[in-house]
Parts: sequence; structure tokens; C-alpha cells
Amino acid sequence: MAVTSKRSKYFDNAKFVLIILVVFGHVISPLKEHDGVLYNIYSIIYLFHMPAFIFISGYFSKGYQNEGYYRKLIKKLILPYFIFQFIYSVFYYAIGKEASFQVDFLQPHWSLWFLLSMFFWNLLLIPFAKLKWLGLPVAIMIGIGAGYIDQLGSFLSLSRTAVFFPYFFAGYLISGPQLKGLLGGKYSRAVGITILIGAICLFGTSISQNTVPWLLGDSSYAAMGNEGVEAGFYRGVLYIITAMVVFGFLTLIPSIQFSFTEIGERTLYIYLFHGFIIKPVHSIIPKESFTSVTGSYLLLFGFSFIVCLLLGSYLVKKFTRPFVEPKLSFSGNSGK
Repeated sequence: MAVTSKRSKYFDNAKFVLIILVVFGHVISPLKEHDGVLYNIYSIIYLFHMPAFIFISGYFSKGYQNEGYYRKLIKKLILPYFIFQFIYSVFYYAIGKEASFQVDFLQPHWSLWFLLSMFFWNLLLIPFAKLKWLGLPVAIMIGIGAGYIDQLGSFLSLSRTAVFFPYFFAGYLISGPQLKGLLGGKYSRAVGITILIGAICLFGTSISQNTVPWLLGDSSYAAMGNEGVEAGFYRGVLYIITAMVVFGFLTLIPSIQFSFTEIGERTLYIYLFHGFIIKPVHSIIPKESFTSVTGSYLLLFGFSFIVCLLLGSYLVKKFTRPFVEPKLSFSGNSGK
């Protein structure tokens, strides 16, 4: 498993698989209430797909002290956030999802929370990196403690920033040789497969009905119906389970070049644009037709796969790059 190359095929393959799961999860989200199998699939996907994405993002944030690093982040994350927050506001109003047109930059639309949180996670490296591995339990305690604060929620994605930061920080902390040794050990794949089978058996049952809200990371414990002190213990256990499943997933990713590998470089384009395809499709399908649609699992996955291939194409990147990667000049020499 090659994990140290400048443009790693391993990580591009992992990101491609993960972005398919992101899109598939969003495709089945409004359908899962009508099909128990889809609900269980949804819970399994959300158990690890964003934590794995965030872990990989943290792994590639090791240059946060480099000159111009945060200027690049503003161009890559903050500016696109403002652009797409406005575009989605127009889009939601146009398709009738919002009764009136309004733009609120403090409440990220749908998947745009990730851009804000990614920027905040990188900022958090400034104090946390000094703590090294001692900072990981601190990050976990902050993630657990965030659940007791009702006011966080989706405002500036603060709840998700706190809840998911341990995965990002763990990715930052682990080195290439350490990750290679962890995932490429003699029994790593066998252990990983065993963990995944166990997770599928566990979360492929009725337990998923109560777990999904916990996997989203955007609500307080009270909002999820658990106001007891033990709620923090539940999140701690979930951290452990999720970390194990992320490990299991990463052991299965190949390092060889596939025809779709390069799409792993363009996952941001897929992430930002897939809502403009999925949301209209959801609005077109009559609610009474949901029952027939939900049973077509392969069709739903195939649709998600095609959306990823389309939005991850070179042409889409070529014509939409000004929105996703806008050019912005900064004066001054400070990188932070």
C-alpha cells in the first residue's frame, strides 16, 4: 500500500469510493424511511464514510505551517463556501424548497457544512499540533462535550466541527510509515474484513433506527432524546466503533491505477455539484412512488455511480473551475 507518494493512487481510490458513498447516501436519504434495508444501508454508510474522508483530509494537512497555507485554504474552502451558499439559496428558492429567497451565511446549506468545518479543523491544528498525541484525547473530550451544548447545532457547523475533529486530528498525527504499517500488516486485511462484517451485522439490524441521528453529528444529546450524562459515554463508544470501521475500510483499498482513479482528485466538484442533480430528482418523484423506487437498490447505486462519473469528468472541472477554485490574489507575505 503506497501512502506516501505526492499523488497517491491509494488515496485517490479511497476518495473515489467514499464520494460514491456520499452521493449514494444522499440519493437514498429521503427514501430510507420507506424501506428498512435502505435505512440499514444508510446507517452503515454514515457510520464511516465522512469520518474516513475527514481522516484522509487530516492526513494531508501536515503542511499547515507552510507559507501561504491558510491563504490557499481561504481560496479552496471559504470563497467556494460563500459562492455555493448563495447558489444553493437561489436553487432552493427556484425548485420551491424555500418559500422565500434568503441567504444566510451562518447556516450552511446541506453538504456545505464540510467546507466550513474543514477550515476550522485546520485552524485548530495551530494549538492542537503542539500537544501531539496528547491532543487526541482532548479532541475526543471536546467532541463528547459538544453534545451537551444545545446552542451549537448547525450554526457555522460548530457541532460537526467539534464532533468530527478527532478524526481529522488523528489523520494529521499519523505518519506515512505508521499508516502503511497499520494498514499493510500481515493480518490487517483479515482483521479489517472481520470488523466490517461485524459492523454490517450490528448496524444492519434495528439498532440503526436509533443510531442514525448520532452519526450525523449536528444535534445535541437532548435534541436526540437523551439528556442523561450517559449520552457522552455513548458517543465515546461510537468513536471507537467508527475508528475500527474506518480501519477496516482502508485495509480494502487497492493502490493500483484504475480508469476512475483520477476522479479521486476531483471529489470536491462531485461534492459541491451533486445536489443540483439529486434534489430535482427527489422533487420529481411522487411520494406515492417511493415504495417502488426504494426496492431498486442496484438502480439507485448505479445512478449514484453515474453522477460521480459525470461530475468527476475533466469537462465538468474545466467549465466549473472558476466557481470551485476561484482565483484570488492576496497581498502580503504572511501564510497564516
